[in-house]
Amino acid sequence: MKLTIRQIAEMAGVSVTTVSQILNNKGSRFSDATRKKVLDIVNEHQYKPDFFASNLITRHSKTIGMIVPDVTDFFFSKIVEGAESYMNPLGYMLILCNSHHSLEKEQQLLKQLAHRAVDGILLATPNQLPEEVGVQHSFYNKMPMILIDRGINQREAGRLIVKEYEGAYQAVNYLISQGHRNIGLLKEKTGYYQLEERYNGYRHALKDAEIMFKRQWVVDGELTVAGGYLAAKELLRSKDITAIFCGNDAMAIGCYQAIYEQGKKVPDDISVVGFDGLKLSAYTTPPLTTVMQPTFEIGFTAAKFLVDAIEFPERRIPNKIFDTKLIIRESVKDISSVN
Repeated sequence: MKLTIRQIAEMAGVSVTTVSQILNNKGSRFSDATRKKVLDIVNEHQYKPDFFASNLITRHSKTIGMIVPDVTDFFFSKIVEGAESYMNPLGYMLILCNSHHSLEKEQQLLKQLAHRAVDGILLATPNQLPEEVGVQHSFYNKMPMILIDRGINQREAGRLIVKEYEGAYQAVNYLISQGHRNIGLLKEKTGYYQLEERYNGYRHALKDAEIMFKRQWVVDGELTVAGGYLAAKELLRSKDITAIFCGNDAMAIGCYQAIYEQGKKVPDDISVVGFDGLKLSAYTTPPLTTVMQPTFEIGFTAAKFLVDAIEFPERRIPNKIFDTKLIIRESVKDISSVN
């Protein structure tokens, strides 16, 4: 039989309020003996709080809904890990939902999570939100929500912005400094992730180095290992290519395979640079030079912003800008002495 707070109070000889405050770490005014008596009973009977009952009293369920486009995506799995690392020690549980790259599914999940009385929602979206669930609508005002959206949806607070342009520019500039002038780009196929800043960084780095931009050296593909493989196969038809900047690390791994199948090697024949700085990029052969963005920290900060919005609704949520960093490993060859 499950123990209740009332039963704990009777066994300890204290009030229900006393037990509740001690369990919620608000019992500093009680003596150590009283606290120990209550906690000993809790531990002996392995009491777990009834969050549904608590929700009726406090109007908080201690659950957070999180929607991501693809739970198998390396980037978003790290975002989730960062969010959980902040929320779990505070007693919040995460309900993870997969929108499967569907705007319609995304809207359905938002409404379903609201009906399940979650305290707030983390929404990783590449989409411009429709008015009925947008940041200016009453839905957003009643349900605290933090967007992980690269700033697509305009708002004054709670924006999480990564310096992607600077990271891409630095990566391509590094290739140029190593003597590369024939640099291809593997970019996202559908614009779903809307990584225009990486594309712009690539183009502007070429322009500043007085290198002609060639549209045929930009190949679209899915931001996956398979997508990178197929896009790289197409790009490698251009025999002059000496280096490839990839839209993310997953594409770079697929690019490695396409280069290998042509009987070539990284970096001896083709240099490769990725973007994201995923942990697995250090274990490729050779280890991948990549632009690291603080993916874990993005999830961690998004969760902090959301919990603050839930627990301190009167506070203004700030904006946060994240730096990127070029991690130089072994996938780029210096050919400056050749040119």
